[in-house]
Amino acid sequence: MVNIVITGCSTGIGLATAHYLQDNGIKVYPTARHTSDVQRLKRLGFETAMLLDVTNYQHITQVIETVMTSDGKIDVWFNNAGYGQPAMIEDLPTNILQEQFETNVWGLHECTRQIIPIMKKQGYGKIIQHSSVLGIVSLAGRGAYNASKYAIEGLTDTLRLELQGSNIYPVLLNTGPITSDFRINAMQKLRENIDIEHSSYKIKYQASLNADKSTVPFNEEAISVAKVVYTIITTKKPKPRYYITKATYLLGYLKRVLSTTLLDKILLKIG
Repeated sequence: MVNIVITGCSTGIGLATAHYLQDNGIKVYPTARHTSDVQRLKRLGFETAMLLDVTNYQHITQVIETVMTSDGKIDVWFNNAGYGQPAMIEDLPTNILQEQFETNVWGLHECTRQIIPIMKKQGYGKIIQHSSVLGIVSLAGRGAYNASKYAIEGLTDTLRLELQGSNIYPVLLNTGPITSDFRINAMQKLRENIDIEHSSYKIKYQASLNADKSTVPFNEEAISVAKVVYTIITTKKPKPRYYITKATYLLGYLKRVLSTTLLDKILLKIG
C-alpha cells in the first residue's frame, strides 16, 4: 500500500487531503503540532496520527523513524504546514518575519532535508511542497507570506535540478483561494504581532479585519487540493508544478504576458 506523511493536518487542506486519500486506499500518516489536534485526528479515524511541529526538528526525525519502523518506506511526503502573517513591510518586525520563515521555510526545508536520504536509499519518492499563487505574484500587505512562498519556489526548483535521474520527484502546488481557517488565523496574527494603532496603515488594517471574506472570487473547497495530491501519488512521473484554482491560472498567465508595471496595477486592485 502506498503511504504518505502530511504535515499541518489540524484543519483545512491537510485534514481534507488526509480524509480523501484514506478513503481512496492510501495509507495516511497525518500530523499536527498540538497534542489536542493529534487526539482529535485519532478520534476521526486516523490511528496513525502523530505529533509534528515542523519547527521542532526532533519531531521530524521521530515521525520518520516511526513510519520507517512501521512500513519500511515513505512513498510521499507532503509539506503542507504553514500560515500567513499579514503586514505592510515597514510595520513588519524582523523577528516576526523570522517566525514566518521558521514554519513556512525552515520547517519545510528540514522535513525535505531529512526525507531525501530515505528516498534515495529506497530508490524513489515524491516530495510535495505547498507553495501558493503568492509564490508566483505578490500582493501588498502580505510581504512575509509572499517571501516565504518565493523561497519555497526557489528551493524546490533547485532541488528538482539536483534530483534529476534519481526517481525522486519534488512537486510544487500553487494554490489560490481555498476554503480553510487560513484567513482567520492570519487576522489573529495581524492583531498579535503588528502595532496597528501606531501604523500609518491603521485604516487599511482595520478595513481588512472587518472585511467580509465569506465570498472570494475563484474560491474552491479543500477537496480540490486533495484530488491533485491523489493525482500526484498515482502518477508515475508527476508534473513539477500544479496550479489549483482559476485565480492561480489567471495570475500565472498575467505574470508571463504583462509588463511588471501593468501587472502591479492589477495586483494593487486585488490587494
